[in-house]
Amino acid sequence: MIFGFLRSPELSPRLLRLKASALFSSLTPLELKIVDGLMHERRYLADEIIFDEGEEGQALYLVMSGRVIISRQLGAGREVVAELSAGSFFGDLALLDNSPRNAQTRALDNCELAVFFRADFMGLMETDPVIGYKISLALARHIGRRLRDWMGGQPQVEAL
Repeated sequence: MIFGFLRSPELSPRLLRLKASALFSSLTPLELKIVDGLMHERRYLADEIIFDEGEEGQALYLVMSGRVIISRQLGAGREVVAELSAGSFFGDLALLDNSPRNAQTRALDNCELAVFFRADFMGLMETDPVIGYKISLALARHIGRRLRDWMGGQPQVEAL
């Protein structure tokens, strides 16, 4: 093919998972590769705590495989807030500030997570403001949608 160089590069399965996330769906293949280079891979065993309620928020987590459960303390027990599977993300407010987590997240089964630390996100906003803008806009839309749902009386299915 003469104009083969004009074709978009094929995306790896990992990049396709990132692209499927609402947070990264507007990124080009090259931008996805840049963000992927900032992600830290973490694996958790079933029933392992990813982070606990009250801990300082430092990162956003994207579920690459497996499932996680989000719960918070309610009296003497725990209230399940959400169960998330591959493609979902949580802990998004940690990209904005270091407020304490308002829920606990635990691996429901063995899972792989891509972790995006706030420090890496802030550095990305300085070095590549276009990518930072796209992610920030997607994050703002996600948080706005959650707020509108909550104000409309729908139960809060995500926390953190």
